[in-house]
Amino acid sequence: MHQSTDPQPIAAADAPWSLRMAASALARYTLSQGQWDYRDGLLFNGILRVWERTRDESLWKSLTSYVNHHVDPSGRIDKHSSEEFNLDHVNPGKLLFPLYRATGRERYRRAIWALRDQLRQQPRTSEGGFWHKKVYPFQMWLDGIYMAAPFYAEFASTFNEPAAYADVAFQVISIERHTRDPRSGLLYHAWDESRQQRWAHPETGCSPHFWSRGMGWFSMALVDVLDHFPEDTVERRELVAILARAADAVARVQDGGTGLWWQVLDQGERPGNYREASGTCMFVYAIAKAVRRGYLDESWSAVASRGFEGTLDHLVTVDGRGGIDLHQTCASAGLGGDPYRDGSYEYYVSERTADNDLHGVGAFILAAVEMESVAVSASPRPRSRDGTHGPVAAK
Repeated sequence: MHQSTDPQPIAAADAPWSLRMAASALARYTLSQGQWDYRDGLLFNGILRVWERTRDESLWKSLTSYVNHHVDPSGRIDKHSSEEFNLDHVNPGKLLFPLYRATGRERYRRAIWALRDQLRQQPRTSEGGFWHKKVYPFQMWLDGIYMAAPFYAEFASTFNEPAAYADVAFQVISIERHTRDPRSGLLYHAWDESRQQRWAHPETGCSPHFWSRGMGWFSMALVDVLDHFPEDTVERRELVAILARAADAVARVQDGGTGLWWQVLDQGERPGNYREASGTCMFVYAIAKAVRRGYLDESWSAVASRGFEGTLDHLVTVDGRGGIDLHQTCASAGLGGDPYRDGSYEYYVSERTADNDLHGVGAFILAAVEMESVAVSASPRPRSRDGTHGPVAAK
């Protein structure tokens, strides 16, 4: 991390992939340019998971530095306005819990409670589902389930708010009910209760396509929420059932040749479509973790393994210093806004891709940690030492 101390060294070539990517990402990361943002939160959630496996103090120091840079001693979060009611801003708040448990400091507790208060006042659909943002009225996005639900569940567990669990489960159940396609089992990116958006189907309110990272956000949210959900409850059983349905749908659209997943999940080799890094890594993470936690049986390890090996084969390169680069991540995608994003196939495949984008890097680290945890064919061999992209890296 570029700050007053020396940059993180690149990890040894025989180190686990999770540590190699974490070290490479931190060597590129500039603390002063970072933000209290869901992308940074995703990266540092990956860093946290690697620290939990390795107890590498440099990783804990980097995590602490990131949080302390944005949360002042009084607990105020830099540039965070709860009045924006943006679920994306909740995601980095997941990092506050381990720091609070380790130190007991009020700055972390107050920041946690500020985000909980945002959720308490977050605008909702008529049924009670969180709007993704105040500026996107009546809309639930798959992205928002990952941004808020795991934080909400961990808050309920940490601060003994059992009534919150039903609300957490409702957010997941509600969006699945509204966005799940009964034929494929895949979930559309978003749902507009008002049916006013140009992207919304006039009858269902759904956006028109199945976006890889949107479904990835949802899949990761499920396995993370279950970490904090009470055992032996009806809601927990329903969340596990939703996870199984999602995994089954995702597995059916995995690319047979590479093990990767497409930017538009069900459109295969339609012109313009491409195999996308962040969604692929999110699916690997969710499925591998579901196997480790017993939500899916061992046969599912093969699905995760194919995805991770495909990522290493086609989307990862190693530079001359041993730094790890990840290619072909969709840099950004959404709906509505100005200029207007219409959710069309052409829209999703035309958004730019980027190397070492935090959406992909954070998801890769999480996927690697889980692959190493379940020990399913996570090959340690380096790929593409000449720094060239794999065969699917260019559209």
